[in-house]
Amino acid sequence: MKFVLEVDVSSDRLSENTARELSRILRYWAGNLHRYALRPGDGSAVYDSGFEEVGRWRMVASAEE
Repeated sequence: MKFVLEVDVSSDRLSENTARELSRILRYWAGNLHRYALRPGDGSAVYDSGFEEVGRWRMVASAEE
């Protein structure tokens, strides 16, 4: 099984503060993972500090991507 996190950093908001926003996203989602069973198919949208969707995380079978 794989944990896949995809974040689109092409928006102006993220490109100006990419490291800061990615750090915040990683801290937030790492802190919330205990709320999920973490089985294949689990996942959620990922939001930046302006509450705009910028990606997703998901659990997939190892052969998927």
